[in-house]
Amino acid sequence: MASYLDGVPFSGIIRIRDMMYSVANPYRLDQGDVSFDAPDTVKTAMARAIAENRSHYLQTNGVPRLRDLIAAKLRARNGIPIADSEDVLVTNGGIHGLYITCMAIVEPGDEVLIPDPEWPPTAGNILAARGVPVGYRLDESTGWRPDFADLESKITPKTRVLYVNSPNNPTGGVLTRHDIERLAAIARDRHLWVISDEAYEDVVFEGEQISIASLPGLYDRTIPFYTFSKSYAMTGLRLGYVAIGDARIRERAKKILFYTASNVSSVVQFGGIGALEGPQDCIGEFRTELRARRDLFYAGVREHASAVFSGAPPAGAFYAFLKINPRWHAASTGSSDGSLSWRMVEYLIKNGRIGCVPGVDFGPGGEGYVRFCFARERAELAGALGSMKELFGRMSMAGAGN
Repeated sequence: MASYLDGVPFSGIIRIRDMMYSVANPYRLDQGDVSFDAPDTVKTAMARAIAENRSHYLQTNGVPRLRDLIAAKLRARNGIPIADSEDVLVTNGGIHGLYITCMAIVEPGDEVLIPDPEWPPTAGNILAARGVPVGYRLDESTGWRPDFADLESKITPKTRVLYVNSPNNPTGGVLTRHDIERLAAIARDRHLWVISDEAYEDVVFEGEQISIASLPGLYDRTIPFYTFSKSYAMTGLRLGYVAIGDARIRERAKKILFYTASNVSSVVQFGGIGALEGPQDCIGEFRTELRARRDLFYAGVREHASAVFSGAPPAGAFYAFLKINPRWHAASTGSSDGSLSWRMVEYLIKNGRIGCVPGVDFGPGGEGYVRFCFARERAELAGALGSMKELFGRMSMAGAGN
């Protein structure tokens, strides 16, 4: 029996979703889902595919035209020296890309260095591949960038992979070029593989998104993975991709791709072709609106909940990762038992109808924080902020200032 799967935890997001279904008229700031609609080019391409009966089996690695477009995009926008579209594997969303990657390169007992805090499926997929996730600390004081002394102290003879995520989920931290170069040097010197999670590549407000695979010689040891979900508002359509230059590792990943999906939905792949062939204006438009929503949300938090939450606006992604004033706990519940993150989340859901995710769900370094998604409609954000005003405005917070 596959008893090792008993040690692979579900993300707390699943528990929160169940809680949210029992809430009338909720504010769904828990889900990392944009409120935008997919571009017309995507919808038109999918409708055409249905009309043309594109409903049959396809190549396991993906439609050739889509893979050609992805390879061209990776060269032009990400600077990755992909010689051939054969490197590209089309996946059922970003999480599937991570799964096939972990299954292809992680051996039982291998240690994988991951940021802390970090998107929960990262550790889950490593555990599913029978690897060992090892967290390296992100430093809030430097914009949620790595504490390199902590990172290097975690490297052991069993370390095989370095996981990089910029912009980061949940913190919104964006790595600098110096950070990327330093991570690349560590990977080279320690002979590590690199998995580069670039799901939020197009959601950068300050700084720049740099693919580590674009640095000299790094693509040979790096597997970057991407998704159409954030850039083209295609979260429910489930379309992603990975690029693997190493033929042996790519063949392993292709096997996992075949045995888990056979091929990704034909109609969705044609939608991806529409996304890449069409105008790219939506990417900048989405980012501009997300910046406005970020600023709106943080202004509301400062006005209505500054005694409870603190934190600087993120440089990238679309999450507010806010620190909870530990004195709130005593002021609101009279107790300090258990996880502060979970107590805050349960309080906000039950009393304010505000969906959010406990920071501790993203790793030990996230305890004492809570994540809100500000990619929702402005009216929904305003409603959540109004609910915070009612909750925290009437609460006695004597002595609970930041």
